[in-house]
Amino acid sequence: MVHQRILYVVTAADIGGAQAHVLDLIEAFRARFEIHLATGGEGPLVEAARARGATVHLLRHMVRPIRPLADARAVAECYALISRLAPALVHAHSSKAGLVARAAARAAGVPSIFTAHGWGFAPGVPALRRPLVWASEALAAQLGGPILCVSEYDRRLALRSGVVARAGVSTVYCGLPADAPPAAPEREPPLVVMVARFFPQKDHATALAAFAAVRRADARLLLVGDGPGLERCRALAASLGLGERVEFLGARDDVPAILARAQVFLLCSHYEGIPISVLEAMRAGLPVVASDVGGIPEAVEHGRSGLLVPRGDPRAAADALQLLLDQPQLRLSMGRAGRAHFLERFTRERMVERVAAAYDALLHAPGVAAAA
Repeated sequence: MVHQRILYVVTAADIGGAQAHVLDLIEAFRARFEIHLATGGEGPLVEAARARGATVHLLRHMVRPIRPLADARAVAECYALISRLAPALVHAHSSKAGLVARAAARAAGVPSIFTAHGWGFAPGVPALRRPLVWASEALAAQLGGPILCVSEYDRRLALRSGVVARAGVSTVYCGLPADAPPAAPEREPPLVVMVARFFPQKDHATALAAFAAVRRADARLLLVGDGPGLERCRALAASLGLGERVEFLGARDDVPAILARAQVFLLCSHYEGIPISVLEAMRAGLPVVASDVGGIPEAVEHGRSGLLVPRGDPRAAADALQLLLDQPQLRLSMGRAGRAHFLERFTRERMVERVAAAYDALLHAPGVAAAA
């Protein structure tokens, strides 16, 4: 049987929320489509995608920073790839890939769809960056097809900002397989885990300051992830006197097993869609302390499955941590509520069903000729 081709495009091959989501889509749709992935260089995503049967194509000029000449070359590279593959559709993820892939698909006459994993013009993003990102997203929206937002917050923000018309945008929550090693949040002594790349968006400085203010000498903090800010955060932890109470684990491929050892999950981002790491924590049955930004309140129910705090407020984050670290049964009840909410709204089956419906609508739209 000859399958239609689908081309996924994502900016970078490191492992973050967008890349984890793409891997879930590859796994879910590989029986239906011949899967191809284009990304801007080697990285963990490449190996993981190939292991799932995808053919990977590297776009030499695809980079995260805005570089007009490189970006134009990336569009040309992507156009050549689309013309050669003749996919039935192109599904882009992350801002730069969203612009490059939609422009290339439009030029090649291939339908495209874009998943916005948070908006780069959202509150919390550096103010000087927002107008340029807004202009880029507004242009890309004119070039492509439907936009899928990972949170209702992002869908409403897209409409309020004028980036897209109401008919062109919908919410499809990211989803995960339901099964994962369960945590025991009531266990003592408590272990706090934060899973996030060391980028300014994730605000590890607030997380470290909050943990340093907690009055539990036996509590420990594990930081999972890598990135350009890692060494600065190591130095900050040392300056705060945290010593052996904080452990930097680097990038890991066994996050579910790490979460199963934890009692509390922490995330202090300046802005988000709905982070995959929060969903992973809820799936494990962990209570969550997180900044009250973006779509996080759609996942974490304040006072029920976790505690939400203002972004950039280490005192509020420390108070929330202290409350949970001091009350094992509260951790247990919040963790159970989070697991139940995850099963209700954030399973991979629900996500795949919604994405498949979006693909079908696009492929069967008038004037769309599906490529074999």
